[in-house]
Amino acid sequence: MNAAVAGQKGASYLTLREAELNDRVRGAYDLMGPICRLCPRACGAKRMAGQRGTCRAGRRLKVASHNLHFGEEPAISGHGGSGTLFLSHCNLSCVYCQNYPISQLGHGSHTTSERLGDMMVALQERGAHNINWVTPSHEAAHLLDGLARARQKGLTIPIVYNSSGYDAVAALELLEGVVDIYLPDMRYGDSETAFRYSGVRDYPEVNRRAVAEMHRQVGDLVTDDEGIGVRGLVIRHLVLPDGLSQTDEILGYVAREISDQTAISLMSQFFPAYRAGQSGQIGRRINGKEYRDAKRIMVRHGMERGWTQDMD
Repeated sequence: MNAAVAGQKGASYLTLREAELNDRVRGAYDLMGPICRLCPRACGAKRMAGQRGTCRAGRRLKVASHNLHFGEEPAISGHGGSGTLFLSHCNLSCVYCQNYPISQLGHGSHTTSERLGDMMVALQERGAHNINWVTPSHEAAHLLDGLARARQKGLTIPIVYNSSGYDAVAALELLEGVVDIYLPDMRYGDSETAFRYSGVRDYPEVNRRAVAEMHRQVGDLVTDDEGIGVRGLVIRHLVLPDGLSQTDEILGYVAREISDQTAISLMSQFFPAYRAGQSGQIGRRINGKEYRDAKRIMVRHGMERGWTQDMD
């Protein structure tokens, strides 16, 4: 499929004055404390005082890994790799999470915003096309703080915000003019399925508001002459067994309300990780027919930009 149209490189945050970027940092820390409202759960944890939130994160930033990643969408990984920063913990509790040691068990090491900035610059020096914040929703304050420090040390490549799509608009507004590429999931079309498998009933409405805000900020995906993404929205949709991901409803919504030019990454890689094997309905891989049906739905809604996967 055709992924995007050609455009020019240039990280958005470089156009912000240093004082304005620092204002964004302060605004994000204000959402984090004295009671945390960084994500839609608004659990009210006193994270700045060391109390853990529903996401299980506390005051200190925890990073599971930072490395070049070549398995993202072609426009993200390109030929040089995406500079991924995997943040520990998550504001969802998905029973099938493939990264559960990081997201649910909290594997990783505590670090500082200064060190986080160094990680970003080191990934740029290794040839990364972008800095890819993975599971960032509960750590926007630390990430903005690290970015401000990294820019002072010479960071110039785009920022990718790679989330579950369960994001607070108030936090996203602080990222306008900072994030270049939004890479959210759109997982569920109904609240009961969202609650059963990810622990939040309001996922569909929160997700749609968040994705609409992301698109307002960055528009449809734009790539450079090499096909590397420089700006825009890419939506990931993981096909689940037995129609649980409600592909028709979600892609229909995107085509009607967001843009039929949205780049869609239609993912076939579901397998029953973590605790999914305890559920009969979601305790299996999807089959070829389920994925072929999802691809037909994508075509029927006119979603011609993006990527599909081989069932292998």
